[in-house]
Amino acid sequence: MKRFFDEELNTLRSHLSLMGEKAIEQLRAAIKALVERDRGAAEEVRRNDDILDELEVKIDEEAIRFVGLRGPVARELRLVIVGMKAGHDLERVGDEANNIAKRAIKLVDERPVKEYVDIPRMAAMAEDMLRDALSAFFDGDEAKAIDVCQRDGEVDKINKQLYRELVGCISERPSTTTAAIELMFVSKALERIADHATNIAEEVIFLLRGKDVRHTDEIKKTQ
Repeated sequence: MKRFFDEELNTLRSHLSLMGEKAIEQLRAAIKALVERDRGAAEEVRRNDDILDELEVKIDEEAIRFVGLRGPVARELRLVIVGMKAGHDLERVGDEANNIAKRAIKLVDERPVKEYVDIPRMAAMAEDMLRDALSAFFDGDEAKAIDVCQRDGEVDKINKQLYRELVGCISERPSTTTAAIELMFVSKALERIADHATNIAEEVIFLLRGKDVRHTDEIKKTQ
C-alpha cells in the first residue's frame, strides 16, 4: 500500500499505526493485569483509554480534511474511508481492553475459578489477528487479510468452549458464580477484539478489490 500514500496522507497513516500499537499495548496490559491479579495495572489500563479516543478523532479529522481539500476518487477515496473505519475498530479494541481491565479489578478479590490458560491463548490469537490485519492494510497484502478472516472462527470456538466450562463450574460450585460470570465477559471481549481485527481485514480486501466482502461467504469458501 505504500505507493498509494502520498505526502498528505502520511500523518493519517502514522496516527493509524500508532493507534494500532496502543490498542495492542492496552490489550496486553489488561490480560497481564488479569492473570497477575494486579489491581494497579488494571487501573492504569483504564486511565489510558482516552489515548485511543483522541487518536480516533485525529484520524477522522485528517481524513475529512483530505477529502474536502483533494476530492479523492476510486482507490484513493477507499483508502481514506478504510483508514477511518480501521480507526473506529481500533478504538473499540481499546474499549474492550478497558472492559477486561474492569473485570480484572473485580476478580482480584475473587477466588480463581480455574487456571488461566484459555484466556491468555485467546488474547494471543486476537492480538496476532489484529497485528496481521494492520500489516495487511499497510502492505496491501490481500492474502494476509484473507488469512485473518479465516482465523476468526478459532477464537469463536474457544469462546464457546470456555463458556460451557464456566457454566459447568457454576453448576458444580455455586460459590464460583461471580468469578465465572466475570470470566465470561472477559472471554466475550476477546472474541469481539478478534471480530474487530476481522473487520479491518475485510476492509483491506475492499480496499484492494473494490468489492465489499462483508456478510458474505466468499472469504470462507477460499479456505
